[in-house]
Amino acid sequence: MKPSRLLLIWLAVLLFIGIVLGALRALEFAIPESLLRINWGLLLAVLALAILDAIRLNRLPSPRVRRQMPGSLSLGRWGEVRLVVEHDFAQPLNIELFDHVPTGLSFENLPLSVELQPGQRSEIGYRLRPLKRGHFNFEHCEISRPSPMGLWSGKRLLNVTDTTRVYPDFARLYGGQLLAVDHWLSQLGVRQHPRRGLGLEFHQLREFREGDSLRQIDWKATARQRTPIAREYQDERDQQIIFMLDCGRRMRSQDSELSHFDQALDACLLLSYVALRQGDAVGLSTFASDSSRYLAPVKGSGQLNVLLNTVYDLHTTQRPADYQAAVSQLLARQKRRALVVLVTNLRDEDDEELLRAVQRLSKQHRVLVASLREETLDATRQLPVQTLEEALNYCGTVEYLNSRAELHERLSAHGVPVMDARPSELGTALVTHYFSWKRSGSA
Repeated sequence: MKPSRLLLIWLAVLLFIGIVLGALRALEFAIPESLLRINWGLLLAVLALAILDAIRLNRLPSPRVRRQMPGSLSLGRWGEVRLVVEHDFAQPLNIELFDHVPTGLSFENLPLSVELQPGQRSEIGYRLRPLKRGHFNFEHCEISRPSPMGLWSGKRLLNVTDTTRVYPDFARLYGGQLLAVDHWLSQLGVRQHPRRGLGLEFHQLREFREGDSLRQIDWKATARQRTPIAREYQDERDQQIIFMLDCGRRMRSQDSELSHFDQALDACLLLSYVALRQGDAVGLSTFASDSSRYLAPVKGSGQLNVLLNTVYDLHTTQRPADYQAAVSQLLARQKRRALVVLVTNLRDEDDEELLRAVQRLSKQHRVLVASLREETLDATRQLPVQTLEEALNYCGTVEYLNSRAELHERLSAHGVPVMDARPSELGTALVTHYFSWKRSGSA
């Protein structure tokens, strides 16, 4: 509770008058005693009214506040929260309202001023923008209301509990906000070149067409129908894809608003969505995280929802990546052959350890290593060099990139495909590789 502007003005005026009268009396001016008594009487009256008004304010009930908010929000996207205020006051009342927003969420339009009318409820809103993923608890809402005489402003903390989840921005796909995913993929640069009849899984029989190869002819069906009949194939289905996601300290780098880990997570979700639409199964395995998470590969559109709920509160740690332990854990859980996409940030010191781990994994699964490359490296390499400091930065960057390239070449020489991509381009590159492997039947 704090004094209002009205109370402070009254006190200031009366104190000023009292000081002036006291100064004139000290200078031996003739000041009637009645003026001093009136001034002190008014001051005591104001203080008495202030005490009475404060007591009345403390006894008044608080308005009831109810929060209306979405059950989930998307990372980096604005959402709206509505506050419904109800009361039992017989007279109009102006209050200020401030919602205690958890750390990790930015907001606009707070605090809010609202006029409460007798017998009516008021509804106001503000905007939220999540800055990180996870589970967020709203616990308190603070109101500030004037006292009956307007001499005080009282603040009260109301318990208004709510929860919400912040998902990766890719959650908008599952919510149906993208009307044409294929068009969106084409805008990203993903191209799936159509191929007729050259897949590995039988689809149907049809009449022989111009451009079909003689290998496609089904001679038994041709003899029965007395016309050329061709077999049509489609890309293999019922394959399994598992993401091995590095949650260690190397994924904490950040070139833009999103960290490398968040961009890698979006890329994995993008490929998951595409693969599930193709009839494949998708799973997940994390390492270097606080708690290792494993999601067995499952087919069906519902798997994307399960995947989102598995990773929405997944964050990076300060731990180093232990590739040997991660591979041992995955081999113990995944027996059927699958395409394993290892998403990490390779360094030159990973040479021997990573090679041994990937070779073990390649004996049972098909492996793709997706290595994130910091965008600042490319930017530094393009800058003009004019000073000694700039020359040192340039040389250090080039040496680092050469070390990465040597590691990638060594992995490729041992039959392990490596994809070196900037975080913002990872999703497009993964989907393009996936479609290429589907057409070749090697996924």
